[in-house]
Amino acid sequence: MSNYRIAVIPGDGIGPEVIAEGVKTLECITNLDPKLQFKWQFFSWGSEYYLDKGRMMPPEALTILQKFDAIYLGAIGSPAVPDHISVRLVLDIRSAFDQYVNIRPIKLLPGVQSPLRDKNPGDIDLVIVRENTEGEYSPVGGALFSNTSAEIAAQVNLFTRKGTERLMRYGFELAQSRDNKITSVTKSNALLHSMVFWDKVFAHLIEDYPNVVANSMLVDAMAMHLILAPENFDVVVTSNLFGDILSDLGAALIGGLGFAPSANLNPDEKYPPMFEPVHGSSPGLAGRKIANPIAAIWAGSMMLDYLGEREWSRELLAAIEAVLLEGRIRTADIGGYSTTDEMGDAICENLRQRVSRKGG
Repeated sequence: MSNYRIAVIPGDGIGPEVIAEGVKTLECITNLDPKLQFKWQFFSWGSEYYLDKGRMMPPEALTILQKFDAIYLGAIGSPAVPDHISVRLVLDIRSAFDQYVNIRPIKLLPGVQSPLRDKNPGDIDLVIVRENTEGEYSPVGGALFSNTSAEIAAQVNLFTRKGTERLMRYGFELAQSRDNKITSVTKSNALLHSMVFWDKVFAHLIEDYPNVVANSMLVDAMAMHLILAPENFDVVVTSNLFGDILSDLGAALIGGLGFAPSANLNPDEKYPPMFEPVHGSSPGLAGRKIANPIAAIWAGSMMLDYLGEREWSRELLAAIEAVLLEGRIRTADIGGYSTTDEMGDAICENLRQRVSRKGG
């Protein structure tokens, strides 16, 4: 019997609403498979906690989280808390737990219309492997002479050989399990230190993976080609900032941020991973019960895969696809009138039907 301890941080805005549907679908699976159990522990950290305590999570938060098998995060952010403060909850967890790989699948699901009118499911199916602990998001820099005409701000983009190489190796190995294609996204024509270094490391690693077709592309060209010909890409390795931007662009091509899950991984398995939708807290939608929970539920499928429950991971994604293809339950972002919980209920019902048809 598998019993997993999961730390749940529902967070802000629509986070609690979508994460509730993720927990619901995973609990549905445990009802169908008595050999699989989750022990949930919920933590009310986030912007409300900050407004009350002056910090996004307690000082002992990282020590608490380290004992779990995985972390399931809803969303963080509030108009009442500056973004550079609220985002520290996520960035501090990623950094402390050395979750140096951020996986963001960009896959057009059946039943979803891409804004690219000639693209169908199968045409858009790639994975962005984003460096997650250093690069442009390194908290290195400072400011001088604030609020004067001489004000100065400096932000250091920190790239290390260790951090860059381990991220790229993960990308190459992932490519070997898919279509043996990898694209490195860079900007070495303008960033003569950090991105020239990035290109050098990538070129060195190509020699270790002769069976993988490897290419490098400038980030501005990548943004264009991702729209013109997304079918040409499979695994994309990129820096922290470029991966953040390109994955939002990719989400737009597959129906919006309601279809954008992610995993923050420490492949060495020294620390727990964190799974989350990337759509943010969307405070304008909070409380209206109309947010699309699929990204959160899909993140739950990614969590199952990481935990070794790969058959249930596939079944959950297949249930999502079946509900979308049927088209009866659709949230507002994809032209429907269904509520957040109705989408979760429909996915659970499809899971039960799938098991029943298999005689489980």
